[in-house]
Amino acid sequence: MITLVEVLQRTTTFFEQKGIPSARLDAQLILGKVLGLDRVKLYLNFDRPMADPELETLRPLVRRRGEREPMAWVLGTKEFYGRDFEVGPGVLVPRPDTETLIEKLIAAFGTAEGSDPAPLYVADIGSGSGCIGITLALEDARVRVYAIDASPEALEYTRKNIEKHALKDRVAALNGRDLAVPAARRIDWVVSNPPYIPSAAIAGLQPEVALREPKLALDGGADGLDMYRRLIPIAAQRAQVGIAFEVGEGQAEAVRDLLNAAGFPAQIHNDLSGIGRAVIGLRGSSASGTLYAAP
Repeated sequence: MITLVEVLQRTTTFFEQKGIPSARLDAQLILGKVLGLDRVKLYLNFDRPMADPELETLRPLVRRRGEREPMAWVLGTKEFYGRDFEVGPGVLVPRPDTETLIEKLIAAFGTAEGSDPAPLYVADIGSGSGCIGITLALEDARVRVYAIDASPEALEYTRKNIEKHALKDRVAALNGRDLAVPAARRIDWVVSNPPYIPSAAIAGLQPEVALREPKLALDGGADGLDMYRRLIPIAAQRAQVGIAFEVGEGQAEAVRDLLNAAGFPAQIHNDLSGIGRAVIGLRGSSASGTLYAAP
């Protein structure tokens, strides 16, 4: 009977042959998922024989990763802001970069609303897994979210994660483009991580992204700014307090200028790498104060 360490070695070699950079780590994580063991316990059980049912469960997961499915899809979850979100084919995998947007929005909510206990109504456009809207709701009990996505497949993951995090009373999943919220409903904030990768750059990305993740969530047009140009005028008509976006590298100044022109003077906030990653504008604000101090 084959042992755990032999399976690990064979899986690692298979992934290396497929060009996967993190071959051994991915093999460990997939084995750990199948066996219910963390990486330390895997090492402590190297001589453990693997039963046929375990191998039958393992094989399709290894095959999927070998075909360059994103690792998060294979595992079924991705951690974001310290919480697990269900993900799979048809939905963008949450990125650590997006946590910058969360941190700055939490600060903005406090600055804009002070100690006001009234609900904050947030429209999350392009919700995908729901990680932005759900995290904001979990971090601030005032937040009520309209989670909007044009993709039925992606919206299924929004719904799964709303249920997973017990937020059905505060987060609603809506299928549609742009601001698919009835005109009579108040919206305080419009937030989005829209597609911002220039069309010509997508083919050069890792296969997990270029070939697997949904183009609807990636392709931002020739210069990556198409959705900002589309969304900002729409958001400016409805957002009573602010508009916030994640942006790609080198795009922050252009998005700031678009928000400024729409009447939402904005500031750029850097991620941990010093890249302008979040752009936040407040309606009629002078864009000054502690929220807008240099990042």
